[in-house]
Amino acid sequence: MRKLAIIGLSALALSLGACGQKTEDPAAETSASAATGPESAPGVMVTDAMVRLPAVPGTPGAAYFTVSQGSGAPRKIASVYVEGAQRAEMHETVTKNGISSMQQVTQVPIEAGKSAEFKPGGLHVMLFDVADTLKAGTTTEMTITLDNGDKVSVPAKVETLGGGSDDTMEGMDHSGHDMSKM
Repeated sequence: MRKLAIIGLSALALSLGACGQKTEDPAAETSASAATGPESAPGVMVTDAMVRLPAVPGTPGAAYFTVSQGSGAPRKIASVYVEGAQRAEMHETVTKNGISSMQQVTQVPIEAGKSAEFKPGGLHVMLFDVADTLKAGTTTEMTITLDNGDKVSVPAKVETLGGGSDDTMEGMDHSGHDMSKM
């Protein structure tokens, strides 16, 4: 009986000792922790991410995407970051008396089973000081931060302005924006 207890304790000591050893694939360990850590927003998915380059260098570009929440408590999009833009602001296009203008939005709610669509003529992200390194036909990283600190990062296609009337910002009143900070 004593031999059995010693064998059992020895096996336990060996298995506990193995816990402190490094795994053979540290990248797999990092990926698993990143998928469950604060960089991950459970139940939230970002699709159709796209960055539209400015038509004229030095003017703002735009970003569009759709955020869906499958389940969980209601969340709010608190900010958006786009690699290659010094500043990104969420905006909404508002039309009054036939005149379209933009107003900055500080949070965008997303509820379980619903989506928030960022598209031309509605919610969108204005990108200021877009780097020359962003080129059409490539991708860049877009990160959505929620009100609880969770983040979702996705690749965003980089495109040029299509020239269609729905895709342009012509005819919008930009007087409410301080363009001197661009």
